Amino acid sequence: MTATANAPAGLASRLVNGVLSIKPLADWAKNRARQMMIDRAEDMGVPWRRHADELLSRDWTREFEQVNDPHLTYPDYYLKPFHAYDSGNMSWRAAVEVEVAAKAVHAKIWPEAGVAGDSRLRQSYHDVLKARLPKDPENILDLGCSVGLSTFTLQEIYPRASMTGLDLSPYFLAIAAYNTAQKQTANPPTWVHAAAEATGLPDASFDLVSLCLVCHELPQRATRDIFREARRLLRPGGHLAVMDMNPQSEVLAQMPPFVLTLLKSTEPYLDEYMSLDLAETFKDAGFQTPAVTCNSPRHRTAIAQVE
Repeated sequence: MTATANAPAGLASRLVNGVLSIKPLADWAKNRARQMMIDRAEDMGVPWRRHADELLSRDWTREFEQVNDPHLTYPDYYLKPFHAYDSGNMSWRAAVEVEVAAKAVHAKIWPEAGVAGDSRLRQSYHDVLKARLPKDPENILDLGCSVGLSTFTLQEIYPRASMTGLDLSPYFLAIAAYNTAQKQTANPPTWVHAAAEATGLPDASFDLVSLCLVCHELPQRATRDIFREARRLLRPGGHLAVMDMNPQSEVLAQMPPFVLTLLKSTEPYLDEYMSLDLAETFKDAGFQTPAVTCNSPRHRTAIAQVE
């Protein structure tokens, strides 16, 4: 299966870009998208506001200092607004709302799943991993781990593996450190504050590098750099696995212009992601041609072994 993108594209996408180039309309779309997510979560019984307020009331100093690298230089693309947050991922508000937002965003992938849609999506990714990887990895790196949702769920299917979660947001990682303490696992992940394209981790130190719902938030140049860094970090025979939106999905191709406007208002690099030639990006970074599996009506998983 070729991973060339073709949606959303064309006239509708260009019209949406024109609308979003007008700041008052872009601000309205962004705020509307956020409010719709909050309302959806609350309607499903997910206490978005209460959950966020409880976490915001904590003193996060200890967890923040535990994970933060004060000398880290952030790439310019990361300091733009994301997901209706003016400061993007660099805020406590964004960090405390990650989990409830994931439940709201993924609730409609399978209509019958509802609030369980997020966990079902992650399980569908893990099912592909288990089917494609010839043996269980011993050392796993979760790039763009956010608050640890993807890291902890990977650890559940590979409980003996040594897990490392890496992210650029110290706010997200502080939540991940807090979640680690709450879970009290015997084999807790290691959290690293760094850029995925320049991790500072040793060569050939992982069997599996995972990018779960990350690439659609990146400009193409960053994705290419991250794939090359993943190649450096993988041992001979290691694998890079990428799970994200499927540009060829009929769901995305048939998305109404209004919904597309709301989506693009919160995803500044969506057009770049949709036009990325994923197979070529893998091969250019030193991987074999990826095996691509549709793991949900609107997501795909691509897995490739080092060349």
